[in-house]
Order: sequence, then structure tokens, then C-alpha cells
Amino acid sequence: MTGALGWLLTAEVHIAGSPVLVREIVGNVFGLGSALLGLRRLVWAWPLGMIGNALLFTVFLGGAFATPQAHDLYGQAGRQVFFFGVSLYGWWRWTRTRRLGTATGGAAVAPRWATGAERLGLLAAAVVGTALAYPVLAALGSWGPLPDAWILTGSLLATYGMARGWVDFWLIWIAVDAVGVPLLLRGGFYPSAAMYLGYGALCVWGLVSWWRTSRRTRPAAPIPTYAEAAA
Repeated sequence: MTGALGWLLTAEVHIAGSPVLVREIVGNVFGLGSALLGLRRLVWAWPLGMIGNALLFTVFLGGAFATPQAHDLYGQAGRQVFFFGVSLYGWWRWTRTRRLGTATGGAAVAPRWATGAERLGLLAAAVVGTALAYPVLAALGSWGPLPDAWILTGSLLATYGMARGWVDFWLIWIAVDAVGVPLLLRGGFYPSAAMYLGYGALCVWGLVSWWRTSRRTRPAAPIPTYAEAAA
């Protein structure tokens, strides 16, 4: 394969003596750009992230796409596919919200904390999703199937939470990063590990930013009537 596409699929650089695909670096740059736009609650966060998902899918399936790393991370590869699907939902939802004008300042979503019921749903999905993904990834021969299972499940929940505008999704991302960085370093995926570290700092920033915005946009409590105040 020749041309720009051929170069993107085969080009490598060397970091600490190890070969690293250029498309892993480029994919993570798109992912970081998506996160920055998401922090600002802009619709373009979703299509930008989808480009990064497509590139990183080819990276984590080393056997199929001639990735220099010796380990296949099927959970990491699989989550790029699920990311793509959930991102389509997020793109649609944020576009719809912006058109309806329910968010302020040109943003595409109005942040809020998840309700108690929604948090219980997230917790149940995290436990069930990790438990179901683990044996599948282990059977496929994924390297580090248990942390890979959590990264897959947590990433999907975080992306869904972002689509819904829940402030909590930043906390889920921090928990994913805490597991993902050691796994990626051991597997030799250095650009992705560096991206996860950067994501960790960005998630703290995003958490504070969305939290403050949610407090500013929270509807004021209704003033009680005289009868309610006297009751």
C-alpha cells in the first residue's frame, strides 16, 4: 500500500529503543482533542474522537494490523468499536440538545450529577460488565484480561455518562486511567500510557469545570407559599 494511507499504517518512530506506530500517536492526539472539546461541551468532540477510535482499533489488534507490540489487547480494541457506537449516540444527543437550546453559552449539554438511581445503575453495569467481559477476554488470549475488562466496561460507562451530561463520568474516567496506565506500560503501548496520564490530569480539570457549571446552571428552588411555610 502506497501514499498517505500506506505511510500512516506502516510509519514508526522509536521511543526508548522500542518501535511505536505513528498511528498510535495520531490516534491518541485525536482522543486528547476530543477530550478537550468534551470539557468545553462542544459537539465536535464526538466525530474527532471517532477518528481516534478507528486508528487505535488497528493499533491494539497487533496480529491483524502488524503492530510492533507483542501483545494483543482485545478489550482495548473492542472498546474502540463500542466507543464508535456510543459516540454516534452522544453526537446525536448533543446536537439535539444544542438545537433545542437547553444548554447555555453555546454548549451542547448542561452538566448535572447523576441521580441516586442512575448511580446505582452505573455501579451495577460496572460489576456485571466487568464480570462478563473478563472470561471473554481471557478466552481470546487478551493480555491482562481482568484490568482490560474493567477498562472496556468503565470506558463505555464514562462515554455514556458524557453523552448524558453527567458530571460523574469524569470520576469513572479517573478510575479507568488508574488501571490503564500500568497495563499499557507493561504492554509497551507508551503513547497510549502517556495519553492516559494526560487524561488523568484532564479529568481532574474537567471534573472541577463541569461541577462548577452544574452549580451555576442548577435551577433555583421554588419559593414556598405562605401556607407551605406555615405548615
